[in-house]
Amino acid sequence: MSAEVYWIWLATRTNLGAARIKPLVEYFLSAENIYKCGYKDFQDIRGINPNIAEQLLDKDLSFAEKAILNCHNNNYSIITIADEKYPQRLKNIYDPPVVLYIDGNLPDVDNLPVVGIVGTRRCTPYGVKNAEAAGYKLSLNGFTVVTGLAEGIDTAATRGALRGSTPTVGVIGCGIDKVFPASNREIYKDVASKGAVVSEYPPGTPAVPGHFPSRNRIISGLSNGVAVIEAPERSGALITAQRALEEGRDVFVLPGNVDAATCVGSNKLLRDGAIPFMSADDIIDEYKDSYKVIKKPFDNNVTVDYIDLDKLTEKLDDKSKLIMKSIGNNPVDVDDIIANTSIDAQNVLSVLTMLELDGYLRRNLIGKWEIIN
Repeated sequence: MSAEVYWIWLATRTNLGAARIKPLVEYFLSAENIYKCGYKDFQDIRGINPNIAEQLLDKDLSFAEKAILNCHNNNYSIITIADEKYPQRLKNIYDPPVVLYIDGNLPDVDNLPVVGIVGTRRCTPYGVKNAEAAGYKLSLNGFTVVTGLAEGIDTAATRGALRGSTPTVGVIGCGIDKVFPASNREIYKDVASKGAVVSEYPPGTPAVPGHFPSRNRIISGLSNGVAVIEAPERSGALITAQRALEEGRDVFVLPGNVDAATCVGSNKLLRDGAIPFMSADDIIDEYKDSYKVIKKPFDNNVTVDYIDLDKLTEKLDDKSKLIMKSIGNNPVDVDDIIANTSIDAQNVLSVLTMLELDGYLRRNLIGKWEIIN
């Protein structure tokens, strides 16, 4: 029987958790050794009370075997904490995940500059623009960008990173076969194709609130530093930043409007000593000597031919037509689209996403929207 089955069995013991598993593994050296133990073997182990010991006496491997078969049938990879491929950077946190399920190919994060980008789901156009620009420029300059593949800042940063030149990593809080939110299905596929989608949860595990704080420690654990873009006072992004600090990672923060609720938490991080960044260049400069990064400029030479908007938009609804006409023949920022159409930011971002998916629009290399002629 493969060693994987024992590691999955260990990782799925109820109420055990990664923090308790680590001393168990250090004491018994392998999951298989733990599997073979009896009740008395656990009596002197730190953090193992009788209730947890009962979990370790359940020797049913059927769930683990089904998980392995599921991964095999869907071409998912399994990396356990005992494998050589397991990222050393992640292994060094105090509660590393015991098993990683991977859709795609995990980059060699131990030998690459890696930056996690996090922020609020309910972001502003300012946050979207800067998250996408940061993701793109970091990836263009050889950085692996890690996000949680959530709505808002995560999605924008991922979208930008996918346009760059380096594999992207998404860490999710559900089974590797689940997509949450469902609207990110195409981005999920793109990340798995160009890099990797990673989860510590077996296939079939639904997205539940308690999984996301745990997911955040993997984002920071894989990264050299974490960039926070728009975080309210109560935000999962702040949990990620706190974990990054505990793990000795750098924390970068994009300054936000002091009157904006979306930036209260991130601005407090700045007040407390986080590293401010105005663009991805500031992050790149922090690591360029360690990784011999050569900064590449944006291609700002964008030209667009004349576009017959009436013909192009004849099948669109009124809101989409108005947004398309506000763009016209010249690439524009999302802020300008909002100002010119008087449509609220949430609706503008939603329509832009649909127009992009339908092949009407794209983002150019400097982050502006342009019509595909």
